[in-house]
Amino acid sequence: MFLPYFLERARKLVDRRGTEGTEIARRNLSVLSPCPLCLRGEKKSRRARLRIQSLRLALAALLSSPVLLSATGTLTARAQTNVTPTQTTQQPAAQQTPTQTPTPTSTPSPTPTPADGEAVERIESDATNLLLTAKDAKGRFVTTLRPEDVRVLEDGVEQQVSLFERETGEPVSLALLVDTSASQEKVMGEEQAAASAFVRAVLRPGKDSASVVSFTGITRLDQPLTRDPDRLLSAVARLKVEYTADNPVCKDENASEQDVLRCRTGVWDSIVLSIREVLSKTPERTRRAVILLSDGDDTSSKVRLFQAVEYAVRNDTVVYSIGIRDRHFREGEMRRDFLRDISEQTGGRAFFPKDTEDLAAAFAQIRDELRSQYLISYTPTNRSADGTLRKVQVEIANPALRKEKLRLFYRQGYYAKQGQ
Repeated sequence: MFLPYFLERARKLVDRRGTEGTEIARRNLSVLSPCPLCLRGEKKSRRARLRIQSLRLALAALLSSPVLLSATGTLTARAQTNVTPTQTTQQPAAQQTPTQTPTPTSTPSPTPTPADGEAVERIESDATNLLLTAKDAKGRFVTTLRPEDVRVLEDGVEQQVSLFERETGEPVSLALLVDTSASQEKVMGEEQAAASAFVRAVLRPGKDSASVVSFTGITRLDQPLTRDPDRLLSAVARLKVEYTADNPVCKDENASEQDVLRCRTGVWDSIVLSIREVLSKTPERTRRAVILLSDGDDTSSKVRLFQAVEYAVRNDTVVYSIGIRDRHFREGEMRRDFLRDISEQTGGRAFFPKDTEDLAAAFAQIRDELRSQYLISYTPTNRSADGTLRKVQVEIANPALRKEKLRLFYRQGYYAKQGQ
């Protein structure tokens, strides 16, 4: 007797699809099912996920109709609850223990798949992996470090490094995450030009992949992971600021909730969604990175800054931030502190270009950094599967190199696995 209800619900979900890209975050967020990678053993949420999964399987068996399919993939209907958006406040991840992260709910969204049908291989290992970048006093990348030149400490205890190598051969998967709220109106053209040049320069044919995701208070998957630069360039060219600052809808007290969110900005939600729906589906040895173009002025996210940091760390994803906004936009401000936090705590960096030339240079720095990384692997001496934050420190052990005052960039911690 529930079949007509589910058919009607599915049709409504399909009707909400946009014509360019696919929304991967609805107007509000759901706290029904906690993020399985962020939280400690929540048996209740696990049972809830199993119930939802069983419901989906039942629907799939009952509804062999194309109503649940889109041109780009399978649509997923998830339980929704209305939640009042909250203002994000700064809370550094290094001081947090694992917390319940509100999980953004997908409105019709293509089932994420690896780039161009790539097979996914995941290997369980007790080893901890770190990506390291070194620069000298003049800002040049150092690519000649040897295993004996560095040492790694975890919670102050030196670790035995089992692998230290240049990480130039492993594939890179990127999420180009672009703020399309009103604060980007006058700089969108510059962002598109610089992002297009970056795509052309960074992707190695047959190896690297990228996606394009845009966001206001709603996050849209404009281009799923692909190795085809032409698809990426087309997606970048389609980006636009939908609701400008003078749009009367944004001042209308009777505007729909969808319109209200399109007038806002959900930076932290979009980061979590980009990782969850796109990058987390890539193979284990893939280097994952989010390239965020935004002013960091979050006005609608349910996810908090420290939760976004935790989610990125748990999914081995580096966030590079390019702080940019329309200087003539009067509302809000550039949140440099937030952008630095999300980047530095995940092993990336934040850039704040002053002009078009600086913007291009920021993308070039990210490109060069991705090509100059080292992989460090070690098995922690602390074998406790307690899910706690482990602080990591990488130091130069070579006395001669210490005199050169090298700067090291790496993820400053990770969360231990949670025991069953």
